Amino acid sequence: MNVEMFDFELPEHLIAQTPLLQRTSSRLLTLDRSNGAVNHESFTDLAQHLHAGDVLVLNDTRVLPARLIGAKADTGAKIELLLLKQLEGDRWEALAKPAKRMKIGAEVWFGDDGSGQPLLRAFVEEEGDMGGRTIRFAYSGIFQELLERLGEMPLPPYIRERLEEQERYQTVYAKHDGSAAAPTAGLHFTADFLKQLADKGVRIAYVTLHVGLGTFRPMSVDVVEEHVMHSEYYELSEETAALLGQAKAEGARIVAVGTTSARTLETVAARFEKETIQACSGWTDIFIFPGYSFKLVNALLTNFHLPKSTLVMLVSALAGRDAVMGAYAEAIREEYRFFSFGDAMFIY
Repeated sequence: MNVEMFDFELPEHLIAQTPLLQRTSSRLLTLDRSNGAVNHESFTDLAQHLHAGDVLVLNDTRVLPARLIGAKADTGAKIELLLLKQLEGDRWEALAKPAKRMKIGAEVWFGDDGSGQPLLRAFVEEEGDMGGRTIRFAYSGIFQELLERLGEMPLPPYIRERLEEQERYQTVYAKHDGSAAAPTAGLHFTADFLKQLADKGVRIAYVTLHVGLGTFRPMSVDVVEEHVMHSEYYELSEETAALLGQAKAEGARIVAVGTTSARTLETVAARFEKETIQACSGWTDIFIFPGYSFKLVNALLTNFHLPKSTLVMLVSALAGRDAVMGAYAEAIREEYRFFSFGDAMFIY
């Protein structure tokens, strides 16, 4: 299957640069995967599509302020690090820019303790491909506090506007630190709207998947099947495991909020294919593209994704490539807002 099958022309002005004033005020395109029918609605109309007994699964990861801007200790050259994954202790997987300045042994300083010394030091231990580096940090105090003080929210490269309110790149239910990017389908929810759904009888469940390196790297192959996903850490609680098992037994719908929730659910489905779903954690590199048969996910709320991305492929696996490409063409004609701060799509 050729990657070009998932390409489309997107006018640049449709890439949302800032979040809307109200989280729930975005538009909602609905796609009925049984017949390909598309409708144009408002996000709060999602309440009409969810029913009592449905299990709505949200990813409660929290984005780290993982973009650090510092200077090389020897030359003073500006260096940017994007922290992607904690390996162990103070060692991290990161993207460096410009990578050519970040050879093994390079030292970068961040912040100033008031005496001309840095608050945080980074040392390059290993070089990877496409700007990837293994970094070891040295500091005094608590790393998380230093990161909150020195770091910035790691917005995707297609967002060029400054984010005035950092919490708008977090879901209202974000809980567990660890992501390099937000699970953006969840940005549309407010606590009030979630309560409205719960009052209706929709069961709310949480999974954790820390979004990592794969989010920032384009596909570098021409054939879909040759792409290899980077692994990401996930956790499933006992409470959510019980809810999923109950939903399966009842034949109730499981509705994933975002591709990260969907990938977590399908990873768990494969892990417990012939067993009762249990609390678990681990690493997943699951790659979902057309031809895949979903085992847990019945419906999906998601944003509009980049051309030729693994996320468009996942959505196409659920609804069919032709239906998704048709819906995207309709969204472009109707001038929906795309990507992280954009509008939403509900596939059912």
